[in-house]
Amino acid sequence: MVVIYTQLLAKDYEGRLDATAGEFINFAVEGALRMETLLTGLQQYWQTADQRKANRTEVDCNLALHKAKLNLHTAISESGAEVTAEVLPVIFGEEVALIQLFQNLIGNAIKYRSGKLPSIHVSGQSHDGVASFTVQDNGIGIAQEHCGEIFGVFKRLHGSKYPGAGIGLSICRRLVELHGGRIWVESEAGAGSKFMFTLNEAKER
Repeated sequence: MVVIYTQLLAKDYEGRLDATAGEFINFAVEGALRMETLLTGLQQYWQTADQRKANRTEVDCNLALHKAKLNLHTAISESGAEVTAEVLPVIFGEEVALIQLFQNLIGNAIKYRSGKLPSIHVSGQSHDGVASFTVQDNGIGIAQEHCGEIFGVFKRLHGSKYPGAGIGLSICRRLVELHGGRIWVESEAGAGSKFMFTLNEAKER
């Protein structure tokens, strides 16, 4: 519906909007289409659990990260966040799942930012069929006593202070586990967070 009405807006007001307004409309349409693709892919991903192994393909995690950043374009731009990355490994898996995984972790880093501009760095490597990743930020951090519980469903440490349903990290855990890996965090309040996860079936370059 967002796509349809935004396209109608562009058509009906063609020639009456300046270039900036037209650019904003294009951003809205492109973002909604990417979200539709992502949601459709995720729905299929959950519904075809028994076929996951057979349907896995070679996934370049650099491309998955790039697509996640496109989906987060507005949040990154408005927050002034800097998202950097090293060269990431290639794995055999589900591209949609990897996009969602990076998107959730980076989105959280932006949401739970401190007074400084968000700085997020993604790194990864593969060894003996296992890919290891780190997503590190300079945000508000997590008290050490809560680091083991934040991956629970609907677990929210900050109440209504920050928007969200409290399922983002539980989805991350599920996506990682479906790829035969595990996810954990190292953090302390006020000192940023370092989310780490592994994915099996890494492809050695």
